[in-house]
Amino acid sequence: MFFSLVILFVVFYVASIKWIFHRYNRTFLMSGLKLLFNDRRHQMGFRDVNEMSLPPDSVRALVVIAHPDDECMFFAPSILTLLKQNASVHLLCLSSGNYYNQGVQRKDELFDSAAVLGIPASRVSVIEHKDLQDDPKAEWSISLTSSLILKHIQIHAINAVLAFDGRGVSGHANHIVIYKALNHLAVTGKIPHSCHVLCLDTISIFRKYLSILELPISWLIPSDLCCISGPKEYNQAKRAMFCHRSQLLWFRHLYIFFSRYMFVNTFQAIPLHRKDIKVY
Repeated sequence: MFFSLVILFVVFYVASIKWIFHRYNRTFLMSGLKLLFNDRRHQMGFRDVNEMSLPPDSVRALVVIAHPDDECMFFAPSILTLLKQNASVHLLCLSSGNYYNQGVQRKDELFDSAAVLGIPASRVSVIEHKDLQDDPKAEWSISLTSSLILKHIQIHAINAVLAFDGRGVSGHANHIVIYKALNHLAVTGKIPHSCHVLCLDTISIFRKYLSILELPISWLIPSDLCCISGPKEYNQAKRAMFCHRSQLLWFRHLYIFFSRYMFVNTFQAIPLHRKDIKVY
């Protein structure tokens, strides 16, 4: 009896994954973006997917990362789905990843990875600054980081920023300071009202390594934006990961197969409230 119940549960769970993907993957993204741009968060409209496409370049997204390989390790589902929906995607990497003196190689790998994902080199920027070095113990300046991000928002007329949340997904200090910088820009009123800041949810380690099996959980938990990759997009993200040859240690291969972030991205929006604060 118990064994039969387990089989029924597994069948139901797998069926729910297929149903969610085929019914809601692009609908989540496009309705989420449209509602964000109308300031109606935490609601999802379930209209026909064919009605969801946006005019080319009406969404100008900036993905902010700390190191080469962050773009495909954590943000591939959102990058690929945005590009599929005619969005203009820019990539800002705040360091060359020179922790092990591999900065030059890792920078080249980033451009190769971006090309595989579909981001042209003209929309990829890598910051080389002495105060923004790849180091899990380094305390990057919030003021410097926020000024660099704001400059890109203004130059490229960005209206959607995608970045890490306050826990940085992996807890890396360089990831977390990106959130702090964006939060600083939000509370000081420096981000244009037409621009929305979306932070990638950090989830428990159990959920993180459920691979695609985590999808129903992400679907049930409210988010401001949800992006889901199918088999084609997953293989594209995997090819992008393989561009980062200097980082392909044995555990990276396990990550590619088991990480939920290779299949699903969920985001929460940072509210724009103005306060008078100073950072250093």
